[in-house]
Amino acid sequence: MGCVQPGSDSRLPDKGDFIKPSSLYMKFTISLKKEHLLNIMRKCRYAPDGQDSRTGELRFFRSLTGRRYPRFHLYATTTDDEAIIKLHLDQKQPSYQGSSAHSGEYEGPLLKQEAQRILNLV
Repeated sequence: MGCVQPGSDSRLPDKGDFIKPSSLYMKFTISLKKEHLLNIMRKCRYAPDGQDSRTGELRFFRSLTGRRYPRFHLYATTTDDEAIIKLHLDQKQPSYQGSSAHSGEYEGPLLKQEAQRILNLV
């Protein structure tokens, strides 16, 4: 199992392959042919965080410090045999009740390293 990237020899594509112009998230794909997404995420030390009510995407997070924030946060859209993962880093919780805005990172070396860690574990 690994990243599905046509025309790419490496498992981790360049930054341009991760980020679509219309999307802020770092994106990559993992295979679900041998294992269910929930098991893969547990192996990668991610906890389930529910389902987005608007998009239906499954959410998972992994703490960096043992506390709720900062944390890696990912959204997954699944088909029968793959999952498209959108990854970002939440620095802190939303400042205002009812708001989803937070201080987050959507690109950079830390996110690229985390994406590679996930792909290595898959």
